[in-house]
Amino acid sequence: MTSRTAQTSAPVLDALAERWSPRSFDSAHSLPEGALRGLFEAARWAPSANNSQPWRFIVTRRGSESFAKIEAALTGNNQLWAGRAAALVVNVAEVEDAEGTPRKFAEYDLGQAVAHLSVQAQSEGLHLHQMGGFDREAVRAAFDLADRFRPVSVTAIGALGSHEQLTEPLREREAAPRVRLPLEELVLVND
Repeated sequence: MTSRTAQTSAPVLDALAERWSPRSFDSAHSLPEGALRGLFEAARWAPSANNSQPWRFIVTRRGSESFAKIEAALTGNNQLWAGRAAALVVNVAEVEDAEGTPRKFAEYDLGQAVAHLSVQAQSEGLHLHQMGGFDREAVRAAFDLADRFRPVSVTAIGALGSHEQLTEPLREREAAPRVRLPLEELVLVND
């Protein structure tokens, strides 16, 4: 398989350059109790609007009833590979506070928390893949989430497995070179 390290136009932290989203997880790998604590500690310290910390997580491990509920809610190709991950995490935004006041930046803040979590995971030798393809209402019902909590994404976490276990179309995507838009296309104004 080709190198997964990003070819950057400027130096970045190794944990960022080496981070990628595999679909091939080692189904024999499990996470002992406490193994994810550092990831969620990193998420806890992400910045948020007015320090509201509107992120919540549903953390499940392969083999649990909760894991099976999330796996069943996955859609498309995600159902073909995500069940091999050691953990599935639903990333939830608290879109309004307990008094009903909307939190306009809740999903943005949740994204920052998950980004912190992903960099910490990479630095600890874990891999993860974030997914938007899942039935949000099925997850809401399975975990009896109040309306103020919005499931936004699911993250598969675990150890890297062989890409040979994937179906052919997914195997090709797994081995394809990493591509990003040039930095010059992303910065709209640079005065």
